[in-house]
Amino acid sequence: MVELHSWLSHQHPGLKTYVALQQKTDELARTDAEHCAIYKLLSSIVDPFIASYDEEPLPAGTADATFLRLLDVVRDAESAITLTPDQQIKALNKIAAVELV
Repeated sequence: MVELHSWLSHQHPGLKTYVALQQKTDELARTDAEHCAIYKLLSSIVDPFIASYDEEPLPAGTADATFLRLLDVVRDAESAITLTPDQQIKALNKIAAVELV
């Protein structure tokens, strides 16, 4: 999980990064069963963003603001893996409620 945030923090805030993140989280959901829910949620929150800007220019201000929000969400997801089960459920619910678009 730590690698995901580190990788993301070094990426460009363009649409290709969101597509790559979705691919990474989908793969991690298949290979890291212990954290599957977190990966699935992260993948699901970027899907509407990808759909909204697919084959359209991504305004720079939108790209930067959304990317910073996404970094925060991934950081929160990363932190959630160390919480107690009750706290993890609250963190998962918070992630599930995120709307990037």
